[in-house]
Amino acid sequence: MDPRPASDVFSDPLQVLRRLVVVVLVDAVVLWVLAAILDRFTLDGFGAAIGAALLIGVLNALVFPALARLTLPLNVLTLGLAAIVLNSILVAFAIDLVPNAEIQGLAEAIVVTIALTLSTSATSALLAIDDDESWYRNVVKAQSRGRETVNRTNVPGVLFLEIDGLAHEVLERAIASGRVPNIKRWLDDGSHAMHVWETDWSSQTGACQAGLLHGDNDDMPAFRWWEKDRNAPIVTNHPKDAVEIERRHSNGRGLLYADGASRANILSGDAAHSMLTMSTVLTRRRPIGRDYAAYFARPYATFKTFNAIVAEYFRERYWAVRQKRIDEKPRILRDRKYGLVRAWATVVQLDLQVAAVVGDLLAGRPVVYTTFLAYDEVAHHSGIEREDTLAVLEKVDRQIGRIEKATAEAPRPYRLIVLSDHGQSQGATFLQRYGYSLQELVEKACRSSSTYASSGDSAEASAYMGAGLTELDRDQTPVSRAVQAGAERLDIAHPADEDGAKAVTGEEPPELAVMASGCLGLISFPRQPGRLTLEAIEALYPTLIEELRGHEGIGFLLVDSAADGALAIGADGVNRLEKGEVLGEDPLAPFGPNAARHVLRTHRFPHCPDIVVNSRIWHDPTEVAAFEELVGSHGGMGGSQSYPFVLAPSDLGWPEGEVVGAESVHRVFRRWLAGLGQDAYADDAAGATSSEAPGSSSSAATPGASSAS
Repeated sequence: MDPRPASDVFSDPLQVLRRLVVVVLVDAVVLWVLAAILDRFTLDGFGAAIGAALLIGVLNALVFPALARLTLPLNVLTLGLAAIVLNSILVAFAIDLVPNAEIQGLAEAIVVTIALTLSTSATSALLAIDDDESWYRNVVKAQSRGRETVNRTNVPGVLFLEIDGLAHEVLERAIASGRVPNIKRWLDDGSHAMHVWETDWSSQTGACQAGLLHGDNDDMPAFRWWEKDRNAPIVTNHPKDAVEIERRHSNGRGLLYADGASRANILSGDAAHSMLTMSTVLTRRRPIGRDYAAYFARPYATFKTFNAIVAEYFRERYWAVRQKRIDEKPRILRDRKYGLVRAWATVVQLDLQVAAVVGDLLAGRPVVYTTFLAYDEVAHHSGIEREDTLAVLEKVDRQIGRIEKATAEAPRPYRLIVLSDHGQSQGATFLQRYGYSLQELVEKACRSSSTYASSGDSAEASAYMGAGLTELDRDQTPVSRAVQAGAERLDIAHPADEDGAKAVTGEEPPELAVMASGCLGLISFPRQPGRLTLEAIEALYPTLIEELRGHEGIGFLLVDSAADGALAIGADGVNRLEKGEVLGEDPLAPFGPNAARHVLRTHRFPHCPDIVVNSRIWHDPTEVAAFEELVGSHGGMGGSQSYPFVLAPSDLGWPEGEVVGAESVHRVFRRWLAGLGQDAYADDAAGATSSEAPGSSSSAATPGASSAS
C-alpha cells in the first residue's frame, strides 16, 4: 500500500487537470467522428466538438446529480439503465446549446452517450488511470465533502464485512492461489488471524445472522418452514417474515444497537441506520432515497454501473454456455433473466453497499455490519470454486481493500473484521441424481395431491432487488409509487401489503408441506395439530418413513417417537438422541462429532417440522444432494457448508476452545466491542468471557479450530 495518507495520494490538482484535458480532447474526437457517421448529428468544425465535450462535462457534473435523484427509484429498478437514457437527454440538450452543433432524436443521443462512456473508460485504461483512484475521488472524497454530522473519537469503530456463503476451506485455497490479495496481505503481515467456527444444523443466512447479530437463533429450523399454529410458511428473506423473525429474537440490544448501521443483511441487529435489510425495508425512518442517491446520483457511478452491468451480463452468458459446451458437471440451467439478477448482486448491490459503508465510516459510526451477497449468489449457480465464482470473490476482496483505504478519511480509527455466516457444499441435486424431487417422493409415498412446496431455486439476489424497491417505496414519491406498481406486476418486489408472516385464515391448509433449504428437507402435515410422532406418521402414511430412510440420497431423518423421543433414523441404524443409544450404524457419524448435538437442539424447537431430512454426504469428492436446483448449496450438514470463518485483528482474542454456533460468535463479537472501549457493550464483556471457557457451549469438538498467519 502507498505509505502516504490517502488524502495525499489522490489530491494532486495538476494531475487531475491534465487528465481532464486529455478526456475532453478524446471526447471531442469521438463526437467529431460520430457526427460524420450519424445522419442526424452535426458538428460544424472541431471547435464545436470541443465546446460540446466541455459543456457535456459541466452539465454532467452540475445538473445530472439533481436529475438522477429525482428519478432514483427508476434508476434502481433498471439497474442504472434509466439514468443512461436521462443522461442522453442531457447530452442532447448540451449539444443543442453549442453554436454550430445539432442532434436530432433520442436514439442518436443514446449512441453518443454510450460512445462517450466507452471512450472515457478506454482513455482511463490507456493512461493507466487507476480505477481505484477514480473510485476514491468519486465515492470517498465526494462523500466526505460537506459532511456535517461526524462522531470524532479515538475509540475504535468496527466494520464487520461478511462474505455470504464462503467456507473456511475455500477461502484458504483462494489465499494460497493469490485470488484474494488484500486478505492474504493481512495474514502475511500478521495484522489478522483466521479462525474457523461451526454453524448449527441450519447452515443458512437467516439462522446464522439471527445468532451473529442478535445472539439468539432458537426455533429457526431452516431458511423456510411451515408453522402450524399460524397456518402459514415463513421464508426468511421475505420482508414481513424477516420482521417477525427479528421481533422474536431481538431484545433491543443487538450487535448494532448502539448507533450502528446494517447494510444488505437479513436482520438488522437493532441498528439505528439501515439500508437493504430485509427486516427494516417496510419501516419508515428518514427518507431512504438519500442512501441510494449517495451512489446513483453521481455520473461516475451511473456510467460505471452501466459498463459493469453489460460486462457482467455477457460474462454470465459466456460461462453458462461454456459449462454446457465442455459438459462441466454438476451444473444447472442458467437462463438469460438470471444474468440480470446476477448483475444486481455482483454490481449494483455491491457498489451500493460499499458506498453506504463508506458513508458510515465517514460519519464515524461505531459499528457497521454488511453482507456481500455476490459470492454466494454465483456459487449457487456456477459452483463453489469455479473460475467465474472465484473471479467474483476477487471482486469482493477488492472492495474490501477499497473500504480499508477509505478508513484513512474516517474521524475515528477502525478495525476490520471479515467473516462468513456459513459455507457451501457442492454436488448434483437430488432431482438430477434420481429424476424426481423430494416433494414428488413424499407425495407418492403419501398418495397426496395437496402439497405446499417451496425451495430456493430462484436467485436470492432477486429478493434483494425487491427489498430495494420496497425500501424506496417507503418515501411514497410519485415516481416510486409508479415504479413499485410496475415491479409488483413483474413479480420482483415484496409489496408492503404481502401476507408475509400473517396467519392464513379461512382456508383449509394443505395436506403436506415439503420445503427445501439446500440439502435440508422439511416435511410437515399442516392438517394435523402439533408435531406428529413417528407412530402417528406410520399410522397415517405407512410407507413414508421406510421410503425416506432407505433412499440412497438421504443420509438421515429426524422424527419424534412417543416411545423413544428424538430419533435420527438412517438406512442401517437409529440414534436415540435423548437416551444416548445407537442401534446398528449411527446415521449421524458421517456428519461430524457435533451432529447429535445439532439435531437434538433442532428437535426441541417449538416449530420443528414433523420430519426433517438431511441428504447423504459422499466423499472423494465431498458432495451433497440439494433438494433445490442449486450447484452449491447450504442449509443442512455435510461438507464445508457448516464451517465458515472469522478473519480478525490478531490482538482480538479468539476462544481457546472450538467455537460452535452463531450465538457463541455473537458473544465473542460483543466482548471485542467492549474491549475496544465501546462502553455500550461493557456490561456484556464478563458474560461473553465466561461463556467461552473450555467446556462451555461454544467449545465443543470441531475439526481445525483456528490458524493464524
